[in-house]
Amino acid sequence: MSDSEIILCLLPSIVALFLFLILLRRKQNQKTRLNLPPGNMGWPFLGETIGYLKPYSAITIGKFMEEHISRYGKIYKSNLFGEPTIVSADAGLNRFILQNEGRLFECSYPRSIGGILGKWSMLVLVGDMHRDMRMISLNFLSHARLRTHLMREVEKHTLLVLGSWRENSVFSAQDEAKKFTFNLMAKHIMSLDPGKPETEQLKKLYVTFMKGVVSAPLNLPGTAYRRALQSRSTILKFIECKMKERLMEGTENIGEDDLLGWVLKNSNLSKEQILDLILSLLFAGHETSSVSIALAIYFLPSCPNAILQLREEHSEIAKAKKLAGETELNWEDYKKMEFTQWVICETLRLGNVVRFLHRKALKDVRYKGYDIPCGWKVLPVIAAVHLDPLLFDHPQHFNPWRWQQNNNHHHCGSSSSSSCYTSMTSNNFMPFGGGPRLCAGSELAKLEMAVFIHHLVLNFHWELADPFDKPFAFPFVDFQNGLPITAHRYVPN
Repeated sequence: MSDSEIILCLLPSIVALFLFLILLRRKQNQKTRLNLPPGNMGWPFLGETIGYLKPYSAITIGKFMEEHISRYGKIYKSNLFGEPTIVSADAGLNRFILQNEGRLFECSYPRSIGGILGKWSMLVLVGDMHRDMRMISLNFLSHARLRTHLMREVEKHTLLVLGSWRENSVFSAQDEAKKFTFNLMAKHIMSLDPGKPETEQLKKLYVTFMKGVVSAPLNLPGTAYRRALQSRSTILKFIECKMKERLMEGTENIGEDDLLGWVLKNSNLSKEQILDLILSLLFAGHETSSVSIALAIYFLPSCPNAILQLREEHSEIAKAKKLAGETELNWEDYKKMEFTQWVICETLRLGNVVRFLHRKALKDVRYKGYDIPCGWKVLPVIAAVHLDPLLFDHPQHFNPWRWQQNNNHHHCGSSSSSSCYTSMTSNNFMPFGGGPRLCAGSELAKLEMAVFIHHLVLNFHWELADPFDKPFAFPFVDFQNGLPITAHRYVPN
């Protein structure tokens, strides 16, 4: 073969290589021309994670966020959880991220979370599998079920907890709220009765498990993370044992009163998927609701007018029930709790149980002139929007009346009843996330808070026993001393 023939044979390969090098160079130039938000990438690997996770008062965004927003603006770059990250305190970008789930962004929690909650946990799943798991949860938490079965259960478990409160004694309101939500979810998910040895044992295992979920992911002997992994294994064995008991009765005899029975009868999930689903829903349904109730108990004494208006609203409901000869709350009663919904909204806005979300860019995204590179972590900080003085007047004041339409009241005070929050406020209010990953249990959580508040204000008045015990963000919200309160029986005039 002559030289010219060899050159002709090799020519397509040479041209292809030449074009590839041009494209590579162009891409590199493009990368260097990316207009990233301003920010600081911090130390190698660690980045700024330690500063970001430093505990701070839960009704603030913390010194780290305040300084970064002041220096760089509401959208900035950083290195968090070992990855290059775009942090957003911008309401518009946060909505954009959540609405484009699965298209431009995807849920992306640290591996340690998946390791402890399980690879089939709804929190870490993405795409079709997340959609399927979410649909199972939504079907089980249907509106019809909320109105009947769950309404009764929520009230029953509320009365069980409040009935144990002793006059003038000091106790942990946070523990009481956790007892209420855990017992409710254990009954709701696996038909476990409160106070029974197996329920109490599961609760102890669960406390150890929770400590590991929020600890440093060090899988070493003696660490909270290692103990949590061991608790997870024991909890899964417990759930599996309950599954086997149901299956031995035959599929046709399995009841659908709880989630375990419903899933066994109505889904094609594998054993491993069912175990992770049950575990993660026990986690999601118990932890966030209990903290929200504890926050309401903490915020309300600072606003006596709110307690007065709550008592008026709930006394009216109680009187109407007495006249009708009814004892149990029903859905019509719940719909009358308008001011209570304002209190719930304000508690969730100011307390921010879920402070930020973990997402990842699936493509290169441009927003407000900034580039978000494909593969970068994105953290929409919900708390920063809820505490933004440009969006909420006096954001660190507990003011339930801000949620009524055309509200001119900026401080804790009385106000006339009207429809709930304005569209502008609601667009910036995302306590349950948004888009395709909107919390499946949001309606149940609001129902739990409303029913608990109903019986709390009609039966008790309370004071904070430790004025120094305030909610802190670790970043999970917690009261370090358990929120001790002194409760007294409320006797209407």
